[in-house]
Amino acid sequence: MLKCPNCQSKDIGKIGINQYYCWNCFIELSLAKGVINTHQVEEDGTLSSLDDLFEEDERRYLS
Repeated sequence: MLKCPNCQSKDIGKIGINQYYCWNCFIELSLAKGVINTHQVEEDGTLSSLDDLFEEDERRYLS
């Protein structure tokens, strides 16, 4: 099960192909090659990467 690397919540909703949304901390997640990429949704709808806040091993998704 996918878990948010930011808040560790499992309250994750699917919003697209390999795209998810954390309902606990309101960040968008995308999954590519077993790594979770994290994004903050800005007021204008653009996405800002939050990946630099986490080590790659924290973002690794093991299914």
